[in-house]
Amino acid sequence: MDRTDKQQQQPLAKCARKRYNEWIFRDVPSDITIEVSGGTFSLHKFPLVSRSGRIRKLVAEHRDSDITRVDLLNLPGGAESFELVAKFCYGINFEITSSNVAQLCCVSDYLEMNEEFSKDNLGSRAEEYLESIVCKNLEMCVEVLQQCEMLLPLADELKVVSRCIDAIASKACAEQIASSFSRLEYSSSGRLNMKRQAKSDGDWWIEDLSVLRIDLYQRVITAMKCRGVRPESIGASLINYAQKELTEKSSLWNPSSQTKVDFKSGSNGHEKLVVETIVSLLPIEKLIVPISFLFGLLRSAVMLDCNVACRLDLERRIGSQLDIATLDDLLIPSFKHAGDTLFDVDTVHRILVNFSQQDDSEDDLEADSVFASDSPHAPSQTALVKVAKLVDNYLAEIAPDANLRLSKFIVIAETLPAHAQTVHDGLYRAIDIYLKSHQGLSDLDRKKLCKLIDFQKLSQEAGAHAAENERLPLQSIVQVLYFEQLKLRNSLCCSYG
Repeated sequence: MDRTDKQQQQPLAKCARKRYNEWIFRDVPSDITIEVSGGTFSLHKFPLVSRSGRIRKLVAEHRDSDITRVDLLNLPGGAESFELVAKFCYGINFEITSSNVAQLCCVSDYLEMNEEFSKDNLGSRAEEYLESIVCKNLEMCVEVLQQCEMLLPLADELKVVSRCIDAIASKACAEQIASSFSRLEYSSSGRLNMKRQAKSDGDWWIEDLSVLRIDLYQRVITAMKCRGVRPESIGASLINYAQKELTEKSSLWNPSSQTKVDFKSGSNGHEKLVVETIVSLLPIEKLIVPISFLFGLLRSAVMLDCNVACRLDLERRIGSQLDIATLDDLLIPSFKHAGDTLFDVDTVHRILVNFSQQDDSEDDLEADSVFASDSPHAPSQTALVKVAKLVDNYLAEIAPDANLRLSKFIVIAETLPAHAQTVHDGLYRAIDIYLKSHQGLSDLDRKKLCKLIDFQKLSQEAGAHAAENERLPLQSIVQVLYFEQLKLRNSLCCSYG
């Protein structure tokens, strides 16, 4: 034990001694000293051995030498727990509550305070309170789980944790069912309808769960899923928990943030664990959580260097609903070393590939078919047109980046099928910006870039601009003029029959 720990434990020991001196009887000299983490108690053997099997065995083993000191440095809960144990042994009344019942369950097991040594012992009393009071109240269960964080793994072995988790899941599920029935009403035709109320009916527990540590929170949400709690409620809880745990890292949720920081250090291990856990808990159904939240998680996963499975899962989920994304969503900053692009182009490319291969006609299938289908299907034309416009705007946004290689620009532009773009004005604009920002391109590279444009799909205004654009290769300008002539001839033919 270092000096700092000793300095911290000295005030605790004095405080514990002061408290128990108020109720311990002093007319009989103490004959045993109990040393626990954070305090020392001068007590009497008889009250202790009459209730605690562990202390009775320790005293019995040293009967010949008349033991006067017992060290219980690994006692669950330390001095605070042992003070309650001592009070119980001396017959001093105290209240069992949701804030101490987990400690009492653990310390009574450690000290063997069960019915074998004494009737109506501390262990049975704590168990009775846990079963009859705590497990019938969701808020109390959450409070007990918080106490269990410092009592693991013993609290887990005694099933204190699992009983509270099962109770929370059952209570949340039952309340959702009750709230659903309360919203049922019969119409004049006798048909059963559902009243339109806020989705938060029966979901008041969402805020309560956000105080749990991430490992226990994960177990609670998993239990809720098994019990059939609505995916919308699970999604709302995950959003609430993520925002509470990651709110200090404002750049995680800011689409325009481009701060380059080393987020791979050990100090960000908690945030990394939170992101990976939340992604693993996301409902398999689409449109349950906002796509902006998915992008926020992805931005966090990239920043914190989360595992590959976590990032790929998010990319698949986003790809399946990319047609509702915005440009700000796609602008994921690059958190790599200097000399790289401003934005994470590779991640966006993988998202676009996922979008091109996902089945737009099926909404709520199993996870392996929605997010990892072996037989990819083409999205609808409506979705394709929306994403094509989004890609054009994205290309225009990243084009001025001096570090953006031509190959990366082209691979983004070529990801979607040709029929996705009915008009090439947006693509022409992005390519023109790239040419303007990368004036050192060779003629071969400029020709390769301009091959992306179908000059027949340019509007009259864009065609007129391209015809006079000196940045374009001569071959492209000739093509523009040729198609402009064709359009003019066709319009004249239509006018004069």
